[in-house]
Amino acid sequence: MDDLEKIRQQRLEHIKNNLETRSFPDSPIHATDVNFDELIAKYPIVVIDCWAEWCGPCRKLVPVIDALAREMQGKIVFGKLNTDENQTTARKFNITAIPTLLAFKDGKPAGQIVGALQKEQLVERLNKFI
Repeated sequence: MDDLEKIRQQRLEHIKNNLETRSFPDSPIHATDVNFDELIAKYPIVVIDCWAEWCGPCRKLVPVIDALAREMQGKIVFGKLNTDENQTTARKFNITAIPTLLAFKDGKPAGQIVGALQKEQLVERLNKFI
């Protein structure tokens, strides 16, 4: 392959990756009892942050989840589920402590992370789902 063809292939790959990334949100999606199943089925890997307004550790996690949504765009889609307002889904997944992150791969439960972990710890655990 000559240099021009190599550059062309790299450019096409770059364009393809950018198009794929743009179809993924770069901020958490508002998850509810109504849209939950559709949300986890829409993307290959979805992580739902189960939280409540009164929860201090949950509020500490907000900027971390926001940053991860941007940094992991195209790999993981993040959602936020207020457990006080969406008790049906919270009960369905036995959420007894918050914050809890529920991971889904291809619409099926893939794991759970409980507690407000540091960003680096979350990245390490989330990378296992990619």
